[in-house]
Amino acid sequence: MPRMTDDTKRKRRKGGNVIHVSFGAGGGRVQPPMAAAGGAAATVPSEPSAPDGREPVSDLFSRREVAKLLGVSETRLRSLDRAKVVSPSGQKGKQRAYTFQDLIALRATRELLERRVRIQDVARAIGALRQALPRVTRPLHELRIVGDGRRVVVKAEEGSFEALTGQMVLDFQVQSLRDDVVRVLRPQASQARAKTAYELYVQASALDENPATYDQAEELYQRAMRLDPSLAIAYTNLGNIRFRRGDEAGALELYRRAIEADARQPEAHYNLGYVMLERGDARAATAYFEQALIGDPRFADAHFNLAMAWEQLGERGRARPHWRKYLELEPAGTWANVAREHLKT
Repeated sequence: MPRMTDDTKRKRRKGGNVIHVSFGAGGGRVQPPMAAAGGAAATVPSEPSAPDGREPVSDLFSRREVAKLLGVSETRLRSLDRAKVVSPSGQKGKQRAYTFQDLIALRATRELLERRVRIQDVARAIGALRQALPRVTRPLHELRIVGDGRRVVVKAEEGSFEALTGQMVLDFQVQSLRDDVVRVLRPQASQARAKTAYELYVQASALDENPATYDQAEELYQRAMRLDPSLAIAYTNLGNIRFRRGDEAGALELYRRAIEADARQPEAHYNLGYVMLERGDARAATAYFEQALIGDPRFADAHFNLAMAWEQLGERGRARPHWRKYLELEPAGTWANVAREHLKT
């Protein structure tokens, strides 16, 4: 049976642009590990006019932009790419491009190299960071990157993902990197305006899992969209509320509007694929899941459900690489045993 993502939600904890409705592998709704508490929305700034440009967490960046943002040479970026320490994992037209998660890894790499950490140890640390880092669509103020020169640890409000040992040589908030993108690469857009749209989105994401606060969350998402019509994550999360209220048609419309705002947004493609799979249209679902993986090749749930769709179509040969990729990304995930069972057949 198809399932909406729950392990990305487990990593996300609060907010973000992932599906907010979880289903078990055998069907039926399950409660997410941490549901947002109800309550009134916090006071938010008044809405200025809409800024230009996409929200940085869902954008892609050229090598030149990254060099300008982080103060490193394009030659160094090419060297890190060749050494497979940090490579651009996105695609912008025919060119490879850096995602926001790549920026986080590059900033950590820069700081480790500045402290004369050996390149092989940098590679090991950045590999650990990519394994530990939750999907960056969660509220960024929760995340802090710390390290001891060999290991990199992701810390959040609910605790660390690894124990921190040794002398701390890294300590930066992911939110500050997002703000730097707006300040350095988006001078035409007011930083205050962009932050206001994002703040509205963050506040809404803390309210959109409790039926008692759906209306408040919807209002906040709608304000964020009016402020920044290109903020695709707001359309996606508003679609999730509509889906959970039983308005499937309304949800589909919002997911499609999210793709119109940002064609690369993986979650909107994934959500559309999930609905198609629930409707029994596995063929249509595969196309959406594949689009989600173009936007985020490490989207474990998309690999899982794409494999499920190919199985339903009787194409096990096409499913097997995605079962294996899911296990590579989530070897101890909730659904790892399901993937292993399919690989045995």
